[in-house]
Amino acid sequence: MSNIPETGRTQRVQIRLIVIQVLVFSLLLTLGGRLWYLQIRNGDEYTAEAAGNGVQQVVQPAVRGSILDARGVPLADNETRLVVSASRTELLKMKDDGVGVLTRLADVLDMKAQDVRDKVRLCDSKTPQPCWNGSPYQPIPVTDEATTQQALQIRERAEDFPGITAEPTAVRRYAAPGKARTAQVLGYLSPVTDEEIQQAQDGPSPYLRSDQVGRSGIERTYDKELRGKAGVTRYEVDNLGRVMGEAENDPAVSGSTLVTSLDARVQAVAEYELAQAMKKVRDETDKITGRKYEADSGAVVVMESKTGRVISMASQPDYDPNDWVGGISGKQYAKLTSKKSNYPLLNRGIQGQAPAGSIFKVVSASAAVRGGHAFNDRYNCSSSYSLGSQTFANFESQGHGPITLGDALKYSCNTVFYRLGHEEWAKDGGIKPKKDAKNWFYTTARDFGLGAETGIDLPNEVKGRIPDRKWKQDFWKANKDAWCKEGKKGGTYVQQIAYESCLEGNQLKAYDSINYAIGQGDVLVTPIQMATAYAAISNGGTLHAPTVGKAVISPDGKTVQEIKPKVTGKLPVNAQTIKDLDKGLRSVVEPGGTAAWRFGGWPQDKIPMRAKTGTAQVYGKQTTSWFATYTDDYTIIMTISQGGTGSGASGPAVRKIYDALYGLDAEGNQDVKKALLPKPQKALPKIQPDGSIYAPKVKPYNPAPAEPEGQAADPENLIPQPPGQPGLTGSPAATGRRP
Repeated sequence: MSNIPETGRTQRVQIRLIVIQVLVFSLLLTLGGRLWYLQIRNGDEYTAEAAGNGVQQVVQPAVRGSILDARGVPLADNETRLVVSASRTELLKMKDDGVGVLTRLADVLDMKAQDVRDKVRLCDSKTPQPCWNGSPYQPIPVTDEATTQQALQIRERAEDFPGITAEPTAVRRYAAPGKARTAQVLGYLSPVTDEEIQQAQDGPSPYLRSDQVGRSGIERTYDKELRGKAGVTRYEVDNLGRVMGEAENDPAVSGSTLVTSLDARVQAVAEYELAQAMKKVRDETDKITGRKYEADSGAVVVMESKTGRVISMASQPDYDPNDWVGGISGKQYAKLTSKKSNYPLLNRGIQGQAPAGSIFKVVSASAAVRGGHAFNDRYNCSSSYSLGSQTFANFESQGHGPITLGDALKYSCNTVFYRLGHEEWAKDGGIKPKKDAKNWFYTTARDFGLGAETGIDLPNEVKGRIPDRKWKQDFWKANKDAWCKEGKKGGTYVQQIAYESCLEGNQLKAYDSINYAIGQGDVLVTPIQMATAYAAISNGGTLHAPTVGKAVISPDGKTVQEIKPKVTGKLPVNAQTIKDLDKGLRSVVEPGGTAAWRFGGWPQDKIPMRAKTGTAQVYGKQTTSWFATYTDDYTIIMTISQGGTGSGASGPAVRKIYDALYGLDAEGNQDVKKALLPKPQKALPKIQPDGSIYAPKVKPYNPAPAEPEGQAADPENLIPQPPGQPGLTGSPAATGRRP
């Protein structure tokens, strides 16, 4: 038994309980005091600090997909550069308008301070170069050649460089394999707009302010596929910007690869030969005006006849798409958009429009057959055709007597088509059309795809014009008031024409149909439209929507989405008429035909060639050269504005493109090993196991020296415009007949 009394033990327990209670109350009191200190006394301070914590997004741009030719040769790809940009909006918030920041930036970049300031100032009519001609709300690139050390200095001293960014950026590179720029077909990139950024904020692919998006060409058409998906990493940060943890991570997905139907080798040949043809014709003299030909613009289209796939499309004048990389300068932009440079941004393959001249006669021959005229009947090819006091003549007033429509194509006889066009106009009721008027010459043109977009996968294609009765009526309504006002002023020639147009401008006159029958007057067509039409004759009558894109391949190479040719219609004539047209066009390159002199030695038995020459008159300008050709494999259309005759200006260049395609020498001997593309390529480029695509090398085009030859008087039939009916300019902006 214990010797301690029971009362003593009880007292000890009570003391211990008291001590414990004191400790507990002390702890509670301390905790309460601390809570009061944090929540009451310093509550506002910590609330403000907590509010400063948040989530920051770091956006990583996706690498833009490459654009390849049909064999896998890169036409456009990327290279990584460090891009330093300045936000003009942020700079203008500073007391000194950002001068201090830009001066410090110049020191880091080893540039002159004035040069940096000049780069971020806005262009106007009074500001000398350099300056920024883009939106003032977009980041303005100062340099895209910053070093890693320079970029780190800017980032580490962010407080010294507000409004300045330094980011590694995948910069577009236009490779120009074999010196083939392919400028207007590829297009270019330019900075994303504020509106696009706003629209993308809630979407799956947010933009960086330095992002570039497609603005022209296939860069624009396939922008969504090429651009990919930007990556987003979200960080939890405190009010000092210190990272507290990673909240969420959406990795970037590179853009897909676009394989085109273009062949870089053929593109190089087409660009070179078009440029050389224009250069050469400028040394020749226009016999009508006595001046040198200006040859101010031109285009050539090479197309697969059976599919409508575009193998090459060249346009002159052209430009270097790399000029847009890193932000185009005001000087460069002014040059690309000036009248003096003749608007090199225009893709004249799809945007250049002019009267068709004699290459239009395949349409008129088809219309005549639809109107009940047999193709192989005899039609009088007289030296001229009269309408009242007006006379419409053949070239050099040459006649061939009674001939078939096939021979009318061979000799390019205008008077046969004058007569047929006039007869059909009269049959329809003339200036007072019948209710059941067939208008075969006009409906046939539309059924050939003229006067409408072809549907090519390039932006901003123009429709051209088929001046039928409806167009005449619409054009008259739009211009009637101006014509009537001008016609009241006096009795000058122009005023008389205006008055006549005021009263009768909605009437389709006899001379309208006569001119129209040979592709003159108010007709406007584009090279791609005529290529599509002639390719349809080649393949037996199928019209295709021309395509440049051939396939979209995922970044890993595992998914291939082919872009298949799209049929848009059939030619409005039967198989026999197509065969008759084909035979007539074949005779054009045979002895006596208007293009025979350009195809001497051609192996017609192995590679049948068909062609049609055209020389179109354009009001206020020299004649436009057209040359339309096709084989069983390819269709080639070339046009040169203010270039003279069809076979004279364009013929030699087209022949050389065919020689390169098929591997032919000047005598017509074929070496398949030298042939660039003796048959259209059906297969896609080979995809490697890692998803990459094998890219063969492209050698520069080195043609043999051309033999000296001048503008010959090929038998194209030029006609004087009848009084009161001047023609149209070939400008892409031409909107109608001048009064």
